Amino acid sequence: MENPKIRFKGFTKDWEQRKFADFTWDAGKRNKEDLDLEPYAITNEHGFIRQRDAHDDFGYMKDTDRKAYNIVQPNSFAYNPARINVGSIGYYKGVENVIVSSLYEVFQTDNYVNDRFLWHWLKSDEFPRWIEKLQEGSVRLYFYYDKLCECQLYMPSLEEQEKIASFLDSLDHLITLHQRKCEQTKKLKKYMLQKMFPQNGAKVPEIRFDGFTYDWEQRKLGDLVDRVTRKNQDLVTELPLTISAQYGLIDQNEFFDKRVASKDVSGYYLIENGEFAYNKSTSTDAPWGAIKRLDRYENGVLSTLYIVFGIKENNPVDSDFLVSYYSTNLWHKGIHEIAAEGARNHGLLNIAPADFFETGLMIPQDIEEQKKIGKYFIELEALITLHQRKCDELKKMKKYMLQNMFI
Repeated sequence: MENPKIRFKGFTKDWEQRKFADFTWDAGKRNKEDLDLEPYAITNEHGFIRQRDAHDDFGYMKDTDRKAYNIVQPNSFAYNPARINVGSIGYYKGVENVIVSSLYEVFQTDNYVNDRFLWHWLKSDEFPRWIEKLQEGSVRLYFYYDKLCECQLYMPSLEEQEKIASFLDSLDHLITLHQRKCEQTKKLKKYMLQKMFPQNGAKVPEIRFDGFTYDWEQRKLGDLVDRVTRKNQDLVTELPLTISAQYGLIDQNEFFDKRVASKDVSGYYLIENGEFAYNKSTSTDAPWGAIKRLDRYENGVLSTLYIVFGIKENNPVDSDFLVSYYSTNLWHKGIHEIAAEGARNHGLLNIAPADFFETGLMIPQDIEEQKKIGKYFIELEALITLHQRKCDELKKMKKYMLQNMFI
């Protein structure tokens, strides 16, 4: 095949196969004159990054190392030959020379190659295939520049290269934009969770909606909710659920990539949409377990190790407010106080349901204030989900395009 599956209109000429040796050259030269240049490292995720901003495992340059470093000029590629198989390659777009460890291979291209086109090819599935092919049967795990020169790729005219590169760059820009918005919204949510709930024994939060002035009140969880112990005896559903600190109540098959629940789920709890569950399993993200509401499905089944509950019929607390409250760490103190000594059995807290429902929480006296707070955080979470979904869609689209716009 000499043409890709997807192509811009107006381009009909066959693509030509070329070796890296034909259009690149080794641009790595030592910093023999000990020039005072900024040292950089290369990461899988970000490419070129200042060494002082990189993680500790890159090491830091000593003054005596400077002469041994390689100079990288603008519009150069560089990669770690020991980690090229995991994507440790970068393209330097800066305007001033920098230096990288002499371990890195540095190369540049001739005027018949669009560097961004080449960059996207290097990030496609084709380049890893070449690495694997050229290392086959070799005990040498390093992919030095001489090996890179043996790689071949199909290339169109420079004009078509520029079109492809521009399109894929635009996708990258959109992905970055949505990632940034997603992270910004997450930071805003984290900040507002700290400011819109009373901290350190206070009776009112720092940030509050207009029109609400009453102190918040301490309530016992058991006065607001009822424990749910209904079993799935009639096999209403066979959807096994689990709680993820990040994603909430989700399909166990989706989370573990396999079914963990027993085949017979008639003895499991049946949880309905809008009810809550407490997973007593601890993790890095959830040091005291996680409490989540079932939102994704109409119902599901949960192991009896979970504590399931629903809001009382007279609605003494707003459901969305409770979701937001359990997104804070304010409830951790109550769990800490009731957790039995030496209570972690394989990461599972030993907490009796009766003690759990005795835990206290601070809530606004006015249900309308609860609703406003709950609605605010539900909308923030929806915004985070929107940006994350858009980001995932764009990544899938880019992957598809990389598979079909190159040969």
